[in-house]
Amino acid sequence: MMMMMMRAAVGLWVLSAVICVGSAYSVFIVKDANQDFSFSLYRKLAAHADSQGQNIFFSPFCVSSALAALSVGAKGETHRQLFSGLGFNSALTQTVVDRAFQTLLQGDASEGTALFLDNSFKPKQEFLRTLKKSYFADGFNVDFSQTTESADAINKYVSERTYGKIDKMVESLDPSTVMYLISYIYYKGTWVTQFDPNLTEQDNFYVDDITQVPVLMMNMEASFSTYQDLELNTMVLMLPFTNSYSMLLLLPDVMATLENGISPHHVSKWLNAGVEDKPRRHNVYIPKFSIKTSYSLNDVLSEMGMTDMFGDHANLTGISEEQGLAVSKVVHQATLDVDEAGATASAATGTEVGLTSIDVPVLKFNRPFMVIIVEFNGVDRIVFMGKIINPTI
Repeated sequence: MMMMMMRAAVGLWVLSAVICVGSAYSVFIVKDANQDFSFSLYRKLAAHADSQGQNIFFSPFCVSSALAALSVGAKGETHRQLFSGLGFNSALTQTVVDRAFQTLLQGDASEGTALFLDNSFKPKQEFLRTLKKSYFADGFNVDFSQTTESADAINKYVSERTYGKIDKMVESLDPSTVMYLISYIYYKGTWVTQFDPNLTEQDNFYVDDITQVPVLMMNMEASFSTYQDLELNTMVLMLPFTNSYSMLLLLPDVMATLENGISPHHVSKWLNAGVEDKPRRHNVYIPKFSIKTSYSLNDVLSEMGMTDMFGDHANLTGISEEQGLAVSKVVHQATLDVDEAGATASAATGTEVGLTSIDVPVLKFNRPFMVIIVEFNGVDRIVFMGKIINPTI
């Protein structure tokens, strides 16, 4: 195994211009890059998950912020690959990216970064200062030779920051580890208009043409912002939370058409329509569900061009001059709970459109659909996204 030859390992665990660039403008550039990265990462995860019929749910912002934090300590080709993989153009310097994330990480969600450092490891002070200032990193010293105790310390920290939603981030540790960099995000939202629990009833969810599973289906007749995207043959439902977040539920005629065609442009179009158009009355059915996902991202990120950080070509001398420093694992876990009151996320056969009463169309999410949670804070960002294939697993 390649990492067995390394003298020291860095674990990266993820829980979502030289030109003068104004700080506000740079935030939009980094945000746009993050949006593109979101869909690139989604398609890679979907390619791996589809053959196994798995749900997909992750925080692309959480992953990108962790990789951006790692890039603070990367140099040479390793740094170039990280910036390229994250979609940062040549006009962006590390300093500009750091300042942008300092702004983006000040949303309503509980999010941040943590560094767990081995007692014997001596990182560069500039690296630590940047992570604390721009990525709001907490720092902790541990003895990684005591693998069980170190894993317990990391798991306790993550569990506290995600309010128990992710309680076992680390299964095992390599005693050669000298640093763990963790990015986490937790969000709990309450619907502006809540579903009445008395209207929740058991119904069928059609996983595919031959498989159906029983689910608890929530129901509400109210005014909603919707958008029929004819290009993607997809119905979009916007469910706002009581703060600056909203959930987009995407119900396509053909899932592959949506997955292959969706882009940040479509999300912006839907959001603008939701703000500008008058809401229309719909009879909406949405399954009540709770899912948890876990990903090892080494292969996925390598496929996206970020290869050197995992092997003996890694250049992480911005973290420390210690030789043989490389990333051993990039792991991401996420959870999503949807019920009558709202949704809690921590770092997604048969459409019925008819009439139950005069002029009130039915919108029923009883087959695979996509979900995107976005934040409106002046710089709209995709915080979570995924695909719900089977809400019972």
